[in-house]
Amino acid sequence: MSYSDLPLMEKHHRYMARAFMLAEQAYENDEIPVGAVVVYNDQIIGKGYNQVEMLSDPTAHAEMLAISAACETISEKYLSECTLYVTLEPCPMCAGAAVWSKLGTLVFGAQDARSGGCGSVFNIASNEKLNHQIQVIQGIMESESEYLLKEFFKQKRK
Repeated sequence: MSYSDLPLMEKHHRYMARAFMLAEQAYENDEIPVGAVVVYNDQIIGKGYNQVEMLSDPTAHAEMLAISAACETISEKYLSECTLYVTLEPCPMCAGAAVWSKLGTLVFGAQDARSGGCGSVFNIASNEKLNHQIQVIQGIMESESEYLLKEFFKQKRK
């Protein structure tokens, strides 16, 4: 059975599980545990996990790396037929990059009550004043994503 034969919610869970594996990799590398994958035609064409500390780059968020990799893979600047799966609600920078790449759909796990750019604090992804709006689906693997983030910050406070 291929991914294209699966029901939509099962697809969302499978691709979010791939993003979650990348978040675990970030955790192992002492980065804030966020992972992201970009999917096009049931294929992962871009992936990333937070590498801010490793690269000393405040823009090296999982979403930014996944979007850049996806654009490179398909040699396009727009991702209108693509879905971004990310374990944490994108920040304003990443939400802006998703809008500028004309991403089709965004699926995220945990909300970010402090700096979310897709509904929690700001609503950049669906803002009708911008030239593109993204379909946003939230809450896929939310509890797992929240748990990993809480464990990371609990370890940091020790």
